Amino acid sequence: MPQDIQPLGIHRCLLGESPLWHPAEQQLYAVDIPGRQVLRWREGASEPDVWPQDAEPGCIAARASGGLLVARRDGLWSLDTVSGKQELVSPPPYDSTRLRFNDGKVDPAGRLWVGSISDAREPEAALYRFDGAAFSAQVPGLTTSNGLAWSPDGRRMHWSDTKAHRIYVADFDAASGTLSEPRVFAEFKPRTAGEAYGGRPDGAAIDTSGHYWVAMFEGGCVLRLAPTGEIVQRVELPVSCPTMVTFGGADLRTLFITTARDKRPADELAREPLAGAVLQLRVDAPGLPATLTQA
Repeated sequence: MPQDIQPLGIHRCLLGESPLWHPAEQQLYAVDIPGRQVLRWREGASEPDVWPQDAEPGCIAARASGGLLVARRDGLWSLDTVSGKQELVSPPPYDSTRLRFNDGKVDPAGRLWVGSISDAREPEAALYRFDGAAFSAQVPGLTTSNGLAWSPDGRRMHWSDTKAHRIYVADFDAASGTLSEPRVFAEFKPRTAGEAYGGRPDGAAIDTSGHYWVAMFEGGCVLRLAPTGEIVQRVELPVSCPTMVTFGGADLRTLFITTARDKRPADELAREPLAGAVLQLRVDAPGLPATLTQA
């Protein structure tokens, strides 16, 4: 294992996701989807704080008014991280017996965007925009919506469909929250018998130079893609299944990587004791701070 990649404490998630460096609190949050938990790592604590959830949490966002928004299978919820109180903000815009919320992030204007995932792995999921009262589907026909990230100038929006092994980009109007016709930003080879598999694009983040960092699930690495889509750096990891990245630390130059161990083969887990950990490493270019949502 490279010496500059270290686990964040001893905690292991089943399937860690949605790492969020809170810009006001300067603390890391994340979710464990099948574990049904929202987590917070405080400096010096041996274990994270835990807020149990009644349904699978796909992602979280920091609120300008305090606390978090939690996008769960059963809708969008507020979480008061002081009192622990949780309240329903909006019901889900889909059939929760077939779909759940997945990756999400706040756009430069403070709107929450959340994608869904199909339990049946069919193209019935979508990428939604939340306008404070209701969700509206902006990109339909997805299977696993992932990889949300905006360019440093806020004029380009990226997302992926993990099952399709494809990352998209579109021009973004921050004033109206509308997208141009999407185009393919990067594409990866699907699994083929007899060939090495490089993984599929999962969660992502963008640094201040406009490079897109993406976790390659089952690829055992994080890729850094230039604004044109070319791979310019590959960071090998001590686990097969990274799920998402975010930038944190006081200078936003620590890359935090959530990972998964749920339903992985026993021999793989024996080789990879850090599966499920949050990994961290230092990088040269800082990331962009998370935007607080007004919702």
